[in-house]
Amino acid sequence: MNQTVDLHNHLIEACKNNDAKAQMLLYDKYCKAMCAIAYRYVKDVFEAEDIMQDAFIKAFQKIDSFKGDVSFGAWLKRIVINQSLDVLKKKKLDLIAINDEIHHKVEEDETWEVEVPYTQEMILSVIETLKEKYRVVLSLFLLEGYDHQEISEVLGISEVASRTHLLRGKAQLKERLKEQHYVEGY
Repeated sequence: MNQTVDLHNHLIEACKNNDAKAQMLLYDKYCKAMCAIAYRYVKDVFEAEDIMQDAFIKAFQKIDSFKGDVSFGAWLKRIVINQSLDVLKKKKLDLIAINDEIHHKVEEDETWEVEVPYTQEMILSVIETLKEKYRVVLSLFLLEGYDHQEISEVLGISEVASRTHLLRGKAQLKERLKEQHYVEGY
């Protein structure tokens, strides 16, 4: 294991010196996972591939700013997510800004239990069917671990809107999982 870490660190150092072979090795190691992350947001294979490519270019251009306080994969993932969100913003993703008056009506519901045991694949496939504004907030919150403050900053919406999108998306997710349960007879 230690040898693997040393090799990984060596590759990163070589990339800092613009070593094309090291860049290719890191690219090969992470490209599929990063493309999958981009696809989760943009829902288009070709666009996800473009985002992944752009993220690697950006990562290699800014690799000197990588300090190793997180893993390279986590650092790269953050770049891919930001690139994906930038693409969505360019498409003028219509995220509704909720009026601050509604703030007091938003309830924080942190329960995520469902009555029937669903597989991760089932849950992810249902998330894919949600409206984009709900899917993006759910993905950032549940899958990427962002909090509401980070989501609001990244998407340019209020924290209240983030919470509201999460709650509404969660409600739709639960409802669609229940519908799927009845249709497929689990």
